[in-house]
Amino acid sequence: MKVENAVYPTAEGIRALGQDKSPTKIAMLNLLKFRDKAVYKDGRADNISGREAYMRYGNAMTKIVEREGGRILFTGRIAGLVIGEVEGMWDVAAIMEYPSRAAFQRIVTLPEVAEIGVHREAGLEGQLLIMTESI
Repeated sequence: MKVENAVYPTAEGIRALGQDKSPTKIAMLNLLKFRDKAVYKDGRADNISGREAYMRYGNAMTKIVEREGGRILFTGRIAGLVIGEVEGMWDVAAIMEYPSRAAFQRIVTLPEVAEIGVHREAGLEGQLLIMTESI
């Protein structure tokens, strides 16, 4: 199994979510790997950790998601791997629930999300974002 962390989803993937009109709630499992030190593309001299930079994004994003009908279900530090094997472990797992695929697409493409995204990008080394739905 190939595992590749990324910072941004593909444009096609986001577009496809917006076209899906299913009213089914989804939960996004975020596996987050932070940079040791935040790296801002605009060159700002914030001397903070990647985790701190990401939390600037995460705290603001949680408020946006809640305002738009979603909610945070879980956030926790990854303490270890019990089954399987990966080269590098993620730092945090978070699960966010969204009203639908289309709602997720709409939320993540809001201008205010783009504005706070600088902190996400500065803080993340990479992540996996896994979409789940009830069975």
